[in-house]
Amino acid sequence: MSGVDSKQRLLSIIEKRQTELVRFLRELVAIPSDNPPGDCWRIAQYVHHKFVDYQFKNVNQYDVPEQDTATVGMKRAANVVAYEHFSESEGVEITLNSHGDVVPPGRGWTRDPYGGELINGKLFGRGAAVSKSDIASFTFATLALREVAEELTGRISLAITFDEETGGEIGPKWLLNRKLIQPDIAICPGFTHSVVNAHNGCLHMEIKISGKQAHAAEPQYGHDALEAMTAVLQALYLYRGKLTEKKSRVPGIDSPTLVVGTIHGGINTNVVPDECIVRFDRRLIPEEDPELVERELETLIVNVVEKFQGAQVKLKRILLAKSFGPVPRNTPLVQAFKQNWSEVMGGELKIHGSPLYTDARHFYEAGIPVILFGAGPRTLLEANGHRADEHVNIDDLINATKIVATSLYDLLKK
Repeated sequence: MSGVDSKQRLLSIIEKRQTELVRFLRELVAIPSDNPPGDCWRIAQYVHHKFVDYQFKNVNQYDVPEQDTATVGMKRAANVVAYEHFSESEGVEITLNSHGDVVPPGRGWTRDPYGGELINGKLFGRGAAVSKSDIASFTFATLALREVAEELTGRISLAITFDEETGGEIGPKWLLNRKLIQPDIAICPGFTHSVVNAHNGCLHMEIKISGKQAHAAEPQYGHDALEAMTAVLQALYLYRGKLTEKKSRVPGIDSPTLVVGTIHGGINTNVVPDECIVRFDRRLIPEEDPELVERELETLIVNVVEKFQGAQVKLKRILLAKSFGPVPRNTPLVQAFKQNWSEVMGGELKIHGSPLYTDARHFYEAGIPVILFGAGPRTLLEANGHRADEHVNIDDLINATKIVATSLYDLLKK
């Protein structure tokens, strides 16, 4: 059978199994896996059970030790890995990684966030687009390839993890460090209408300023932590204004950003505040050195606080996620998706960077070529990702599955 005929067979198989594909996604959406609080045990067990039913090889649920889950602020976590082998010793390993943890639903929903309702060609629910859809898509793309196994070599590892919302440290990174997956190529969750070949990094920092409390009628006997923090915030916002002068060369990525996300402080209205705590998010473009940016911010903050008598500052790194890419457009991985996207969707595939940060960085840091592609619309906003009424278009789910299957066929064919 020719490659063209085999690809048509793959497309036909996915069309015939689309009801199963949608049902699988609805079942995933129906299982709460909010992170926080980060108890993803039930959904991990469900995925493990389904992978056994689908007769994948070497299906394992790797339970993450309690001390490791506590370190990232989760309750219970596991990683599920399964294989589809096309040869015992030859060829490459391609890892399809998606995450099953989701942000909490929040307010404002007009649909049940765990209902998986199908309305006008859209499936609604938390995780429908980010990224339970990719678990379903990657699974059924792999199942379709089983039908042309005699033409392929190598293997696919499905790595389903449950800590992306807290940084991926006990998900993909944990699996890679323990060599529980050893991919030559990786694909992580994305959207159907483009391939992401680079993304931003991210630095989360906590600033804690301590002062001395005093009665508001006699403030001269205290040291106002909130006053010192106000000066720090002013300095950070001035610093933020200058970030627009830095521009990334990667299409789809503009300038670094800074957002102050939380602030807590004070005891009562009539007391000089003795403590104030702020956390901020600093996005890093691929051209920036993360450690240099961190030192730059530390120096800025310390220099401001030193001007306030009696104020002391402690800085804590909460998260440092490095950027990744850009993965060159002429690599076999990118070219396979470019060609097969055009054959399924028509037109030319957009290849660009993203201001987000994802688990893809763990693969890139390990020297593994990786891209983001999956089931979803053109933007997070269009899908209501991390918002009320999150949804995925069924057409995008099916087309993404077709594109993944045919691209993997090209990468694995003998």
